Amino acid sequence: MPRGSSPTLRKRRLVSELRRLREAASLTIEEVGERLECSASKISRIETGRVGVTPRDVRDMLGAYGADESTLEELVQLAREARRKAWWDEFGDIAPGRYIGFEADADSVRTYQGLMIPGLLQHEAYTRALIADVLPDAAPSEVDRRVALRKARQALLHEDDPLTLHVVIDEAALRRLVGGVDVMCAQLRRLNEVGALDNVTLQVAPFRSGGHAALDGPFVILTFPEKLDPDVVYIESTRSDVYLEQPSDVARYSDMFARLTSGSLGTAESAAFIEQVSREHSANRE
Repeated sequence: MPRGSSPTLRKRRLVSELRRLREAASLTIEEVGERLECSASKISRIETGRVGVTPRDVRDMLGAYGADESTLEELVQLAREARRKAWWDEFGDIAPGRYIGFEADADSVRTYQGLMIPGLLQHEAYTRALIADVLPDAAPSEVDRRVALRKARQALLHEDDPLTLHVVIDEAALRRLVGGVDVMCAQLRRLNEVGALDNVTLQVAPFRSGGHAALDGPFVILTFPEKLDPDVVYIESTRSDVYLEQPSDVARYSDMFARLTSGSLGTAESAAFIEQVSREHSANRE
């Protein structure tokens, strides 16, 4: 699936346009509900992307907004594309499909991770050990599916037109022995292997630097190929996933990431530091 063309991004663009056209028509959500003889909550859920939107819904809404025929046909087609199945739909019960879709669509990703290795850079043994710690009751089949999903996401880094990734990892994630020494050493080797790719920039935020801009927690900033699709900030939590799309929020996290990178080790220093930590892990085992 070409980058920027997945159902996830199509749906995001569609609901954004529907909201813009309603506002341009000077109609409230309640007024639209009355005109279409449906609940205002349905219109609200469509505009916030909480429910799917059918081509019929689009035709009805745009009819109420007085949109021209060209706009109508364009958005109806967008609605059809937004309803297509994507490869990650089969993993919808174990992963946030909206995020997977955004990641697959993204042109570049900037991310900070403080306590664990980011999923795009994880070694399989590390992934399995991490799942065992976080989800001890997960069935073997579920673990296998989670590993398969992680591998499918990692393929984005190796395509002909690969995802551009800039990641900052806290030293804590390098020193935490997830899975034991052997697993962690394999993980650190993988970090430097992937970090050597032309499309990957890997930096470490070391303890010795003291506090830094991202101590509040991990985050991801996703940038897309088309200007019609603004950047989005993703913040994962155990209870819910947060997507920040307001320009002010994106600018705040972009500034945070810039300050974080300036205070972290450079790429060559980071690679050497990762090798040093790996040697220390091995020495402690001996």
